[in-house]
Amino acid sequence: MSVVEDNSRRRGGRAARQALRAAPIPADKAAVKPGMSGGNYTPLSQRDVERIHESALEILETVGISDCIDSAVAYLTGAGCEYRDGRMYFPRAVVEDTIANANRDFTLYARNPQHDIQPTGKRVHFGTAGAAVHIAEPETNTYRESTLGDLYDAARIVDRCEHIHFFQRTVVARDLEDPRELEINTAYACLAGTNKHVGTSFVDPLHVEDGLKLAHMIAGSEAAWRARPFMSMSCCFVVPPMKFAEDACRCLEAAVLGGMPVLLLSAGQAGATSPAALAGAVVLQIAECLAALVYVNAIVPGAPAIIGPWPFVSDLRTGAMSGGSGEQALLTAACGQMGHFYNLPTGSAAGMCDAKMPDIQAGYEKGMTAALAGVSGLNLVYESVGMHASLLGFCMESLLIDNDMIGAINRNVRGIEVNDETLAIDVIKSVCLDGPGHFLGHDQTLSLMQSEYIYPELGNRMSPKEWQEAGKPNIIENAIALKKDILANYHPEYIPLDIDAKIREAFPIKLPRNRM
Repeated sequence: MSVVEDNSRRRGGRAARQALRAAPIPADKAAVKPGMSGGNYTPLSQRDVERIHESALEILETVGISDCIDSAVAYLTGAGCEYRDGRMYFPRAVVEDTIANANRDFTLYARNPQHDIQPTGKRVHFGTAGAAVHIAEPETNTYRESTLGDLYDAARIVDRCEHIHFFQRTVVARDLEDPRELEINTAYACLAGTNKHVGTSFVDPLHVEDGLKLAHMIAGSEAAWRARPFMSMSCCFVVPPMKFAEDACRCLEAAVLGGMPVLLLSAGQAGATSPAALAGAVVLQIAECLAALVYVNAIVPGAPAIIGPWPFVSDLRTGAMSGGSGEQALLTAACGQMGHFYNLPTGSAAGMCDAKMPDIQAGYEKGMTAALAGVSGLNLVYESVGMHASLLGFCMESLLIDNDMIGAINRNVRGIEVNDETLAIDVIKSVCLDGPGHFLGHDQTLSLMQSEYIYPELGNRMSPKEWQEAGKPNIIENAIALKKDILANYHPEYIPLDIDAKIREAFPIKLPRNRM
C-alpha cells in the first residue's frame, strides 16, 4: 500500500470518528450517566467500619445530645429515647431499630423525570451546595459579593451541565437583608433556573411553610407536591459536638411534616468542633446523623432522609478550614463507606477547594477530593463544583470546568467491564493477523467511541502545534466565553406566567420577570 493510500485511510478514519462523536447518542448508551455504582475505593477495613459504628452507638447511649427542644423531647422519648439532666440519650436498640426500618428506597424527584435521582446502594450523583458569600471573577481576578441574580445564573448554568445531577443553593443573596425575603427568593431563583432536583435551606419554620406553599403552587397542589417532592431541605440540625441547633430542629420538624426530603447535615470541623483524629471525626458525625435519623423517624416513620456526615478539616496551624486537603478526601470517602454499611442514602461534601481561582491548585484539590468521593460510592456528592476559598467563594466558570472534571470522574466510577466482547480477542487477532496493524478504523473502535469514552467540552487535547495555530486557547478563557453565551441566550421558562403571577402576589419575589 502506498503512503498516499495509507494517509487517505487515516484521514477517512479520523473523519468517521469525528462524525460519530458529533452524532447524538441515546442517554442509556452514553459512557457515563447519573447514578452509576461506585464503591471500589474503601479507605476503611470492615473491622474499621464496625468499630466506628460501635463507637457511635456508645456515644449516643452514654454522652447523648443537649439542647433538645420540647417537641423533640416528646418525639424522641415517645420513640424510646431517654431524657435526663438536660440531655437526650439514644439506647442502642432504638438506634438499631431505626436503621433497620428507615426509608432507604426513595427518589429525589425533579420536575423533569429525566433528572430523578435514586440515592440508594452505591449509586453516585454529583451536585452543588454551599453558602458562598462571594463570586470569584477569573476575568478580572477579583472577588465581589454574591447576589440573587448570581444564584439564578448558577442554576441556569447547571441546567445545561450534563454531569451535574442536582442543584442545591450555591451562594447567599447578599443583596437581600430580610431573612424571609432571602429564603423564599433563594428557593424561587433555584426553581426558576433549573428543572433538576433542587436543594435549599431555611432558618425559621415559618419560612419552611413559605417554601412548601411555593412548592405546592409550582406543583399544582399539595397532593401533587407530596407525590413528587422536587425540593429538599438541607438541615444543620446539630451544633457539633453533640448539641441540637434549636431553630434548625424546628425547621426539620416542619419540613418532615410537610413531606419535604431532608439532608441531615452534621458538619464538625476536625480539630475544632470534632476530634482531630480522623477516625474520631467520622465517629462524631455518624453518631450525630444517626440521632437525627431517629428524630426524623419519630416524627414521621419512613420519612425520606439522607444522612449527611460532613466532617470538615482544619489546617491545625491556623484553625482555618481546608476543604481541598488530602484529609478531606479521606474523610468524605470514609463517610461514603459508612453509608454503605448502613445501606442508607448518604451525602457528604467533596470537590470544594481552598484555591481562590480556577488554577492549578484548584484543579488538584477538586480532582482529588471529588474523585475519591465518587469511587467510594457516596450517593450524593455536595459542593462538588464551583466552590472556592474554603466555601467562601463561588465561580461560574468553575461550574463549567468542573462539569468536565465530574464527567471524567464518573468514567472512573463506572469502572471497566470485562466480558467476552470487551476482552477483544477476536479484534486483536483480526488487526494483528489480517491487517492493518492498528485499531483506528476498526468497527469496534467506532462503535465504542461514545459508549466507552467520554470527551471534555472545555479541556484541550490539541497537539502543541495545533494549540499554537489555534491562538493558544486557555480553559479559563473558554469557560468565560461559554458562561457568557449561556447567560445571554439560555432562558428556561420553568415557572409558567400564570403561576408566576400568583407566586408574586403571595410572596415578595425580587428576581425581575424580565431577568428570566
